[in-house]
Amino acid sequence: MGLGPYPLITLAEARELAQTNKRAALKGQDPFSEKRRNKAEAARRLTFAEAAERTRDELAPSWRGKKEPQAFLSSLKTYAFPYFGNTELAEISSADIRRAVLGCRAKVPNLSVKVQHRILSVFKWSIAEGLRETNPATSEALALPKMERKQKNNRALPYAEVHNAIETVKASRAWASTKLAIEFTVLTAARSGEVRGTRWEEIDMAAAVWTISAERMKMNREHRVPLSGRALNVLKDAEALRDASGLVFPSVRGKQLSDMTLSKLVKELGIESTVHGFRSSFRTWAQERTNVPGEVAEAALAHVKADKVEAAYARSDLFEKRRKLMERWAAFLSESGAKVARIG
Repeated sequence: MGLGPYPLITLAEARELAQTNKRAALKGQDPFSEKRRNKAEAARRLTFAEAAERTRDELAPSWRGKKEPQAFLSSLKTYAFPYFGNTELAEISSADIRRAVLGCRAKVPNLSVKVQHRILSVFKWSIAEGLRETNPATSEALALPKMERKQKNNRALPYAEVHNAIETVKASRAWASTKLAIEFTVLTAARSGEVRGTRWEEIDMAAAVWTISAERMKMNREHRVPLSGRALNVLKDAEALRDASGLVFPSVRGKQLSDMTLSKLVKELGIESTVHGFRSSFRTWAQERTNVPGEVAEAALAHVKADKVEAAYARSDLFEKRRKLMERWAAFLSESGAKVARIG
């Protein structure tokens, strides 16, 4: 049995440890088992804060977002540590966790769900490490009251008014890149974040395709967007603003445009819609003014099928059908929209 290296362990200390081990052996005790038991006891005295850091370190390589490890620990430091950060894992009760989660919910309702899940992860790790036998952070153990969810109000224009909205944006004195980003958002029926983060390497002008990586998509799946002739013209205008950032729609400072920048402009111009609301305008237009199957319009919006089994068999992304649909949408936005589009 190793007693430790010299000079960390002096000769006198080594002799004393050896005598202790001999006495333990004479009493029928196993020095090796005793050492392991002491080590296990020390591990069991781990505080929640220490366990949270170790959980973060072990799980971080499997997380997608680069900022997730920092967000994981930061949220726990703010909303969990004040309640039981310095408490040993074995001493933390469901009541302690419940108070922390409800405290977070009172201040930042949307974040409280993540905080609860992160606390749950720490205790899952502790169980896997043999530091606890039960998880006090499960939904059943916490018995939290149902959280009231505020309905998100994504106001949308009637599709017949979208043409005038775009013209209003184009005629404004806003930064050119902001105006182009809004027009491109409408033409592609994409999400604001997808457009604002667009990089030139994602664009294939010759093939008229915009390929968004899975990492940038809400549903974690690569998405190909067919580009109409009008969308390509927007990109050609954007090329005049091209800078070292690689962003298609950079801000004045060469950074990614913020969601607030686009939303603020739309609001200031008196347009009765949110930026996200233009997606609803497109969806209603596709439903009422075309005869395309609903799944084509849903694919254009990058909506994933709710039925996972059905989605697994639907391997096609309906790209060519979506291309026809987006060309008709662009044409509709360029004219009065009085005609009913019939797309086979």
